[in-house]
Amino acid sequence: MEIRIRSLSLRCVLILLVLVSLSCSSISADNRRPKNVQVSVRAKWSGTPLLLEAAELLSKGWKDLFWDFIEVWLHGENNSDSSTAKDCVHEIVKLGHSLLGEPLASLFGFSLTLRSASPRLVLYRQLAEESLSSFPLVDETSANDLGRGISELDEGISSKKADHLLVGMNPKSPGGKCCWVDTGATLFFDVSELLLWLGHPTVLSGDPFEQPELYDFDHIHFDSSTTSPVAILYGALGTACFKEFHVALAEASRKGIVRYVVRPVLPSGCEAASGHCGAVGAMDALNLGGYGVELALKNMEYKAMDDSTIKKDVTPDDPRSEDLSQEVRGFIFSRILERKPELTTEIMAFRDFMLSSTMLESDTLDIWELKDLGHQTAQRIVHASDPLQSMLEISQNFPSFVSSLSRMKLNNSIKDEIITNQRMIPAGKSLMALNGALINIEDIDLYLLMDLVHQELSLADQFSKLKIPPSTIRKLLATVPPESNTFRVDFRSAHVHYLNNLEEDEIYKRWRSNLNDLLMPAFPGQLRYIRKNLFHAVYVLDPASICGLESIDMIISMYENYFPVRFGVILYSSKFIKTIEEHAGEEAEIAHTEEDISNLVIRLFMYIRENHGTRMAFQFLSNINRLWGVSEDPIEETLELHHVEGAFVEALLAKAKSPPQDILLKLEKDSTFKENAEDSSLFVYKLGLSKLQCCLLMNGLIFESSEEAVINAINDELPKIQEQVYFGHINSHTDVLDKFLSENGYHRYNPQIIGEGKDQKKFVSLSASVLGNESVLNDINYLHSPGTVDELKPVTHLLFVNVSSRDGLKLIREGIRYLMEGSTRARIGVVFTSVNDDRSLDLLFIKVFGHTASSFSHKQSVLEFLDQLCSFYEKQYILGSSFVAESAVIFMEKVCQLAEKLGLPSEDYRTTLSDLSMDRLKHHLDRVSHFLYRKLGLEMGSNAVITNGRVMSLAGKTFVSHDLGLLESLEFAQRTKHIMEIIEGVEWQGVDPDILTSQYISDLIMFVSSSMALRERGSESARFEVLNSEYSAVVLGSENSSIHIDAVVDPLSPLGQKLSPLLRVLWKCIQPNMRIVLNPMSSLVDLPLKNYYRYVVPSEDDFSRVDYSVNGPKAIFANMPLTKTLTMNLDVPEPWLVEPIIAIHDLDNILLENLGETRTLQAVFELDALLLTGHCSEKDHDPPRGLQLILGMKNRPHLVDTIVMANLGYWQMKVSPGVWYLQLAPGRSSDLYLLKENGVQKLKQIIINDLRGKLVHLEVLKKKGKEHEQLLDSSVDDRHAEEKGNHKNWNTNLLKWASDLFSGKDHAEKSRNTLAENGKGGRQGKTINVFSIASGHLYERFLKIMILSVLKNTQRPVKFWFIKNYLSPQFKDFIPHMAQEYGFDYELITYKWPTWLHKQKEKQRIIWAYKILFLDVIFPLSLEKVIFVDADQIVRADMGELYDMDIKGKPLAYTPFCDNNKDMDGYRFWRQGFWKEHLRGKPYHISALYVVDLVKFRQTAAGDNLRVFYETLSKDPNSLSNLDQDLPNYAQHTVHIFSLPQEWLWCESWCGNATKSRAKTIDLCNNPMTKEPKLQGAKRIVSEWPDLDLEARRFTTKILGEEMDGQELLPPKVDTSVKSSPEEDMETKSEL
Repeated sequence: MEIRIRSLSLRCVLILLVLVSLSCSSISADNRRPKNVQVSVRAKWSGTPLLLEAAELLSKGWKDLFWDFIEVWLHGENNSDSSTAKDCVHEIVKLGHSLLGEPLASLFGFSLTLRSASPRLVLYRQLAEESLSSFPLVDETSANDLGRGISELDEGISSKKADHLLVGMNPKSPGGKCCWVDTGATLFFDVSELLLWLGHPTVLSGDPFEQPELYDFDHIHFDSSTTSPVAILYGALGTACFKEFHVALAEASRKGIVRYVVRPVLPSGCEAASGHCGAVGAMDALNLGGYGVELALKNMEYKAMDDSTIKKDVTPDDPRSEDLSQEVRGFIFSRILERKPELTTEIMAFRDFMLSSTMLESDTLDIWELKDLGHQTAQRIVHASDPLQSMLEISQNFPSFVSSLSRMKLNNSIKDEIITNQRMIPAGKSLMALNGALINIEDIDLYLLMDLVHQELSLADQFSKLKIPPSTIRKLLATVPPESNTFRVDFRSAHVHYLNNLEEDEIYKRWRSNLNDLLMPAFPGQLRYIRKNLFHAVYVLDPASICGLESIDMIISMYENYFPVRFGVILYSSKFIKTIEEHAGEEAEIAHTEEDISNLVIRLFMYIRENHGTRMAFQFLSNINRLWGVSEDPIEETLELHHVEGAFVEALLAKAKSPPQDILLKLEKDSTFKENAEDSSLFVYKLGLSKLQCCLLMNGLIFESSEEAVINAINDELPKIQEQVYFGHINSHTDVLDKFLSENGYHRYNPQIIGEGKDQKKFVSLSASVLGNESVLNDINYLHSPGTVDELKPVTHLLFVNVSSRDGLKLIREGIRYLMEGSTRARIGVVFTSVNDDRSLDLLFIKVFGHTASSFSHKQSVLEFLDQLCSFYEKQYILGSSFVAESAVIFMEKVCQLAEKLGLPSEDYRTTLSDLSMDRLKHHLDRVSHFLYRKLGLEMGSNAVITNGRVMSLAGKTFVSHDLGLLESLEFAQRTKHIMEIIEGVEWQGVDPDILTSQYISDLIMFVSSSMALRERGSESARFEVLNSEYSAVVLGSENSSIHIDAVVDPLSPLGQKLSPLLRVLWKCIQPNMRIVLNPMSSLVDLPLKNYYRYVVPSEDDFSRVDYSVNGPKAIFANMPLTKTLTMNLDVPEPWLVEPIIAIHDLDNILLENLGETRTLQAVFELDALLLTGHCSEKDHDPPRGLQLILGMKNRPHLVDTIVMANLGYWQMKVSPGVWYLQLAPGRSSDLYLLKENGVQKLKQIIINDLRGKLVHLEVLKKKGKEHEQLLDSSVDDRHAEEKGNHKNWNTNLLKWASDLFSGKDHAEKSRNTLAENGKGGRQGKTINVFSIASGHLYERFLKIMILSVLKNTQRPVKFWFIKNYLSPQFKDFIPHMAQEYGFDYELITYKWPTWLHKQKEKQRIIWAYKILFLDVIFPLSLEKVIFVDADQIVRADMGELYDMDIKGKPLAYTPFCDNNKDMDGYRFWRQGFWKEHLRGKPYHISALYVVDLVKFRQTAAGDNLRVFYETLSKDPNSLSNLDQDLPNYAQHTVHIFSLPQEWLWCESWCGNATKSRAKTIDLCNNPMTKEPKLQGAKRIVSEWPDLDLEARRFTTKILGEEMDGQELLPPKVDTSVKSSPEEDMETKSEL
């Protein structure tokens, strides 16, 4: 105790001494006050109400919770006393807690502060605008001011034309009305009018085509009938009108009068009417979270800071920028202030002193001090009281911690364990897994992570409600489904006719039989000649078809050329299979069909094969093709009998003992081999391969029938066989075909079931339906294979059958046949619908079927009874249409007769049918229709199969018993088997043993597997348990949590900076079980992190405690170093396009000591748009490069456009939340191509309702007759334009469109008319297009000077193209005024870096990449040529001369480097080593000025080639050191460069003064010898530069109101010294 008192006294004395020292040096301390940086990102759309966001969040997991939330809020809103935004948040979260269990409720609270549901409300705004604009003329009874309201809305729309996507525009309150109901035919703004409409059923029905379109995301009232007319309520919970409308419509919905839909919208002007919490969030800008901000310490090699007067930041300091909870030298000042608030001034002064002294510390370490820095960091984290907070602070403020970390004494146990772990995982590698599934941490963001966690928690919640024990839930969530093996068709049968056998035939005897030869190296594509049947190429074909006979010739050709493949055929008759399909596969009815020519060919083939060998049989088929091909009759398009007869005679002529004609006549008359031929066709029918016409089965894998396909198939199979040989699974005795087909073979092929191509699998959660009181599934009685009623059935087929259709009854019969064939793993449940409820016979049939299934499913004859019942009903009432008054009586008698015949109690049926309640059955049918529509998205009258949640819609598709067998096999193997094994092993507690029947467990497996199928989950996993975690890991949480996080993190890495806050958010939000193994780099030789980083995470503190305002989250960098130059970068989610809108200071060159009295530098960025990306493909062709796509709304189809690049068919567009439609652009694209969407040409609907963007796959195909036309054929384009003069507005405009994705139309619109008046300043002639890029205030200053120098040396119109990404807000505000004043046009363009292209980390390298990588897609197709001019260049000649220069058909033209300044010879790296050898005499060019012939650039795929070179080279960190320059020079052997005359680019560093007088442009190249700052060099080298600079700055001052000192108004003196000025900063990288 005494020691503690002494220590406290000593600390007090120290504090007093420091305070005294502070008072003595107050002036010094004031100058060194710590500075802060504050960054925020706001959405482009206006704020959305938090209350409506909450309802959307709840509906995300469970649609009916939306309606529950509305009811709870409406009943409790009068009792609320919330008076601030924070109170409202607490109240909303409390309501959420009443509807959700933990930890879902905690996740709901966090998601609410994250504002992740805001985009959904923006989408509803778009639909609300469309609703109002659909009715420009309102009813005469409506007030005049209502009409004014709508006209004002239209004016608002027209006034926002600059904003091409109308981002988040909130509709104005029409006439003061805050709610309205849209029925498609009219709008109702008053409840009284709505009630009048609801009271007239005849008016209600209306025109079905006028009904509003509904979407999957719509909130449809749970009592709504699918057949009722639609009524959509637009309004906001909290307003009085919403409550009135809701009560009326909910009641009407319950009565079946309307289908009631709510689209939540709070119109502008209705905030005051929205109740106590209804407008919270709607009146403030929407600040977003979920992104990172980096302040990187800038490289100090070259100075690049503008020396203009620094304008003081007039933005007031945000009090929240002072983070007092951070520890400063052992003190936590927030706690000190809580205890001694009366000493606030003195305590804060002491804190400032401590911080300033901390920042004066040197952060440079000797190399031996760096060695164990990673291990020391791990030790600090593991031993901290809050390890996650410690990891976050260290990784995000590493430059400030580095000194103290290096002085720590290292515990060798930690170091040893880290080194041991690094034998199993690379040092510095970071990984993260959620419940066992690896997450791609490169692309993870907070929104995606929350979605993944919500998905897992929702599943855990569902399973818990199904009474599954927690330990089993954890097993289920952690289980990884088996890898889906390659699908193979098991074709093994006597119907395969092999031509050869590599293991037995004489011609292969000289081949080696050693399988190890497969493992020897070989050239790519080289065939391996091994005497083993490794590759079985079996062709399935109709021998009377063209493709079938051509395949035969191809087989014989490959056989004769000794392909190491075993060839075979399976023959079938297309006509016979068609007959089978028409008779539903019933062989008794197809036995007496007429023989067709295919069957005859198959019989003759079999005869020859049996009597003369397989080789001659194949020759017979080849003869048919030859005779058919040389036929002189052009009318013979089909195979005729005489072709077959001639081929048969020709084949047997030399071998037959009797005349072939006699044999042929005998074979044609009798039925020899007929049964075998029909069996062969029946076999193909059962396999499901006849739809493919001709196909190749390579070891069971399906390919097209072509020679190229054989090679591809061999190359696909070879690695699998090599792997099996390597591991000893295949040896010389192994039958390869039997092995592959036994493991992965299926006896049926159906692309819809397999999920190939466009037949994507669709799933639905059946457990959610049951838990949501959907009794449709609870009423099902199941049918089983005979004798298996009491066995566990892991696979459940639910047949949804339209009983009034033939297809529906056929589906039931196929299901019954499937059970009759015997299935021990599956059961069938039948759910009926009917499109005509008035047909009493349908209801009778449904009742009989249901009664039979429920009462007699254990009887042996039940399946036979139901099959005959369906057959009778189909023939008598579906096909026969014999509807008479006595039909019901006749049907009942037939039922009783069938029952007696098959041993079922007929009296039981009579009793059941006499008690039939038609109304109850009709009600049941309504519920089934509702379930089909709402849960499955199927229309009325649809037939469907749902297998363990897998939905198969059968509209227009045949589905037979063999398909059900395939479904069972696939679903059991891929999704159900591992779930069944877990559930079978459950030790049930608290569950009545009597209900644990086989049906209960079967139901449970069905529910669980259907829910698990909806998970967005990666298939990759890692074995984290092999890593040691005793000393170097952070282990938190309990085993009872349903969320388990495994992570391996290097805390001193960029990924560690991002993962640390994400892990901490998860811990605070849901407290998962967490195991984090630290994996820092060992033996560091340099600082691993040279930046400060903040990840912006929202909290409840973003909501005001004083009023209803919402501040939103911000990145706060407190107490940053004053003398270090920092550069700011944003680390945003991949789909975000952001740009700065408020930033007074230069964000590229932040020097905080220049802030003066301002404590906080503030920057505000805006989420300009989300990214819609995709890949476009054309079957059997390269991607359609240059294809134009447009996106818009139905009434405005062209709002955004883009073109497809060759690399992966990639394309991208800017979008905002809403419902959009994608299509081919009118003109050449739509003339040549069709958009395939499920086989039909139509618009592709795109729904954007979150912040995660969207990835879309498109398939196009050429129109008939256009297959050989080229999309980018310029001569065709010109001819096409002439032919279609009346389409000029589309065709030529598309050749002039400036892509909205690439261009800022708001700026372009302002400037586009600048030159319309014959060009300001009398500019005439062809426009010169100049492209440039600038980042930072200094380079923007250079850019203005470059613009002036171009304009002053030409009389032609000039259009400048600027990369938008890095321009400051001031420059974007300034450039329209400059364009107006000096008479030029301009456009701002951008392109988001594609995810598949290797990313650059450094800002300067990204800027360099934008100069060269996207030239083909960043400009509109109308632009034919552009000149790139560096921002720091001064032009002395007419750029028109360069623009018009003939560059000899090359896509690019650059100036070679000068070589007359001998002092620089040591720096000319291209004259030696690699570059000298690679260039092979070609010059190395400078990238400061170049010409791009965009037409040639696109036609030669130069952009695609450059990206391929870049992708190959950029992964080596030592290559492309000057990216924008090295890349085109490296690629010039492929992407040819025209060398411009030397005078077109002069720079002092490389050219010397002798040639300066002839220079047409002067570039301010960096000088690697002198390191002279750019500004200083500009004033010294270029005589006109000071005057141009003065002119630009005077105009800037005039427009932006910036102050200029009196001295600055005079021409500056040239300073010839090379000494740098202290105000200037340094550039990131040297530029040649």
